[in-house]
Amino acid sequence: MSRFQPVIVGVGHCCQDYICTVEAYPPEDGSTHILSMDDTQGGGAVATALAAASRLGAKARMLARLGDDETGTRILKGLSDFRVDVSLVSRVPGGRSSSSYVMVNPQNGSRTKFPYRDNLPPLSFDSPEQAAIAEADALHLDGTNYINAVHAARIARQSGTLVSLDGCSRQADNDLNRQLAAMADLLVMNAVYPFRVSERQDREDALRYMAGLGRAKAVLMTAGADGVYALEGGRVRHYPAFQVKAVDTTGAGDVFHGAFLTRWLETEDLEESIRFAQAASALKCLKTGGRAGIPGRKQLEAFLEARA
Repeated sequence: MSRFQPVIVGVGHCCQDYICTVEAYPPEDGSTHILSMDDTQGGGAVATALAAASRLGAKARMLARLGDDETGTRILKGLSDFRVDVSLVSRVPGGRSSSSYVMVNPQNGSRTKFPYRDNLPPLSFDSPEQAAIAEADALHLDGTNYINAVHAARIARQSGTLVSLDGCSRQADNDLNRQLAAMADLLVMNAVYPFRVSERQDREDALRYMAGLGRAKAVLMTAGADGVYALEGGRVRHYPAFQVKAVDTTGAGDVFHGAFLTRWLETEDLEESIRFAQAASALKCLKTGGRAGIPGRKQLEAFLEARA
């Protein structure tokens, strides 16, 4: 029997990554040697999540604007290489696309990012974009462009499309953060977002607050090697991470999002979806860059079976 193939549309950050493995991260006004450089991989929270979802069996489609520069062309190719549909990505004449320089510490796989974010106009959400969102099983968002995210979320809610939010990028106005979070059906946040948006210092209080903003069916906080904290029945449950020797953690959270959303659409099982996403994220960390290590379905399932 064939597996259900969910359709996911993404609206959010997409860029070109330049991954530099360095001897050690230097102090300000210091220097270090670059040991290797990889400029072949795309990045961005939503874009990499879609790449992971596609690799793991979903149909993925990106809605975005890019400049008509060489960087934009490389971003499009990177998405197409993962079979992400880019037919509704538009190019802005004279525009400059986003890029990010990432410094990787080989001692522990940590990364320090220096992103350049484009200043391109918001999406217009004409009939083709509206139809793409309405016909999808899920819309995946981040908050890098608040106008785009809210507009897309409203279309999704009107059409009954599930809204997944990567709680990572925050607006200076915290009310805007709350408004966007309140529109999510799946609210998966990094280790800073729930504290900043809730203005609570206790993890459980912060997650309860975030859950109370809207209608979310799942409220999670990802914490890297410390695993995942999920609000279940009003209490926080901890899911320890799979232990691997990380080469580079770039994109690990983005891959988690794509894998979690894919498995949730297949099963609506929280524990199963978290474990599936943790495995995908762990395997990604075995290679440099945000996308080179994204596993295929068979590789991920074998990883899980070995740790059952």
